[in-house]
Amino acid sequence: MLNPNIQQSIRKSYQNLQHQLPHFIPRRAQNYLVSEIAKTLAGQYNNDHRILVGEAGTGIGKSLAYLMAAIPVAKQNNRKLVISTATVALQEQLINKDLPLYRRLTDFEFSFQLVKGRQRYCCAEKLAIASGADEGQLAMFEFKPQQSDTETLQQLYDKLNQGKWDGERDSLESPIRDELWNSIVSDKHSCNNSLPAHRHCPFQKARSELDRADVLIANHSLVMADLDLGGGIILSEPNNTFYIFDEAHHLPRVCRDHASASATLKGGASWLESLTKQLPKIIGLTDESRSSRFKNELQSQIAQLIPQLSQLSKRFDPNEFEEGVYRFEHGLLPDWLQAESKELKGHSEKALHAVGKISDLIAERVKDGQVSSRLAEPAMAELGFYIHRLENLTKVWQLMAEPPRDKGAPLARWLEYIADKDDFLVSVSPLEVGWQLDRMLWSQCVGAVLVSATLRALNSFDYFAREAGVSLDEKDGVRYLALASPFDYPNNAELLVPSFPCEPQVEAYTEHLSELLDTWIMPDKANLILFSSYWQMNKVADSVQKRWTKLGWALQVQGETSRNAILKRHGKLIKQGKTSILFGTGSFSEGLDLPGALLENVVITKIPFGVPTSPVEQAHTEYITDKGGNAFMQIAVPEASKKLIQAAGRLLRKEKDSGRVVILDRRVVTKRYGKLLLDSLPPFKRTIHK
Repeated sequence: MLNPNIQQSIRKSYQNLQHQLPHFIPRRAQNYLVSEIAKTLAGQYNNDHRILVGEAGTGIGKSLAYLMAAIPVAKQNNRKLVISTATVALQEQLINKDLPLYRRLTDFEFSFQLVKGRQRYCCAEKLAIASGADEGQLAMFEFKPQQSDTETLQQLYDKLNQGKWDGERDSLESPIRDELWNSIVSDKHSCNNSLPAHRHCPFQKARSELDRADVLIANHSLVMADLDLGGGIILSEPNNTFYIFDEAHHLPRVCRDHASASATLKGGASWLESLTKQLPKIIGLTDESRSSRFKNELQSQIAQLIPQLSQLSKRFDPNEFEEGVYRFEHGLLPDWLQAESKELKGHSEKALHAVGKISDLIAERVKDGQVSSRLAEPAMAELGFYIHRLENLTKVWQLMAEPPRDKGAPLARWLEYIADKDDFLVSVSPLEVGWQLDRMLWSQCVGAVLVSATLRALNSFDYFAREAGVSLDEKDGVRYLALASPFDYPNNAELLVPSFPCEPQVEAYTEHLSELLDTWIMPDKANLILFSSYWQMNKVADSVQKRWTKLGWALQVQGETSRNAILKRHGKLIKQGKTSILFGTGSFSEGLDLPGALLENVVITKIPFGVPTSPVEQAHTEYITDKGGNAFMQIAVPEASKKLIQAAGRLLRKEKDSGRVVILDRRVVTKRYGKLLLDSLPPFKRTIHK
């Protein structure tokens, strides 16, 4: 049973919530979600597998629900709580609104901290080198820096030393482009806590605060990065942690990205040559009697890797590539490439081991006072750059060399031709990652809650459970909840499927869309038009712009300026009573929160089917088809269902909101799968024309 102290804490915080929020309306679904999360994490249903998967419709208040349930359980059991999101917007909502509110509701003290990965912080030593303060090394850059780049880095270096900047990318007054940031970003090799100067570097300062926090706010990518390192390196140890994954439908994709790897052939040979040139300087900081064997081993392996990578690039003909890509069917490599991959794996593993030992020897001498930090740290920062690249190179060839699997999906393997560099990018990715999530996370953590407004596809959890590696068998102790939104969909919103001259796969569809779109615009209202491709969106925008300007309609197209600028202007236009029309693609279908008058009309131009153009998607389709399955019904339709629900979910954001969703894709009524898609949408009042 749930501990009486936890029950009392939850009950009291919920009572306080009613007094804190004006016009508070108690919601049965929110109460139920709080109860089920608390019982699951406390082990009431299953002590060994404390996992809950919950779809909580818009308006239930799921973030407050899991805070009220999970924090008391974590505190009572002396465990850490990690709350992971997919978007910065939700992190900001938790940090700035929900957690401070819950702190006022509860009867006990708790602390929380936003956690960001190393990549959000600069390395003070790298910045010193790159800015020229310590005779900066060009090897630190993947490009030739311009005068303006050096000036920017010098300004950052000065601000960091003067205490006017905390070294975090997100706190910069002016944005810095990725290429320049990558030359100064903190990494686990160069930012060595054993070196005195790094104990107070931006990342280490931020990291030292985490151990004291009860609740850590992270993102899915950071959680996966921590698990890749074994867990407990960046965040708390999984076996001492409860996890909340909000926006959990993104988790499988993030896991797959982390399990993938890519590396260039000629580019790899180039930086290995650079490492060879820098090696004498680096070795000079070690006790050469101890480092000589590692130096010799590293030189020997690099001497094998450079010609092998260079020669391998000559074995491929880009003229045989389809749109610059060559995919190995079923993930199977020709015998000669399988043999090459095994050799490259061996060489890169040995090189990585040797360079790691050299780095350890330098750190050891600094710690013992045999080498000054001033001399060692620039070399350590530079060496960290090479270790990072060697790790990636090793991962690529380990995956390429992996033999065909007896069970489960194969790896997707492919090459991309980079024309402007006359180079080849070798890439490997798993197709299914559920087993990895189970091995690294579900079987290790104390408990986990996976929530989102959209977890089901076609009214079933099957697709998500398979992707995320969560058991569907009730005997395994996993709880599944589907809680409907409290909104009055039948009375507040209409779903309209009008007549249309043709279906989207017809070539003339875009032309008809440009001519007829005016029909479904609401004048003097806020309109959002969602497209399945940038090409089609821009084509229609070009066609309607002049006509709509004459009508006094304001059109704003995703990508023309920042998202914040678009939404700010949109809000201003609606306040003035004008017609504002937003054009957007997939990213506008999710996470766009425009309540009330800020959005009253959503037009979906096409069912958001993903086109299997990426090598991973093509390989997954191939695998399912080869197994006798129907890839369209098993992947494309469930994915489209989730995206369609998300798109339609932009309309009603608060209880009193109202409006209309228009679907111009007639396949929702002409195809057999169309009924499945429509039935998975909220219960709008429906108007379907013949």
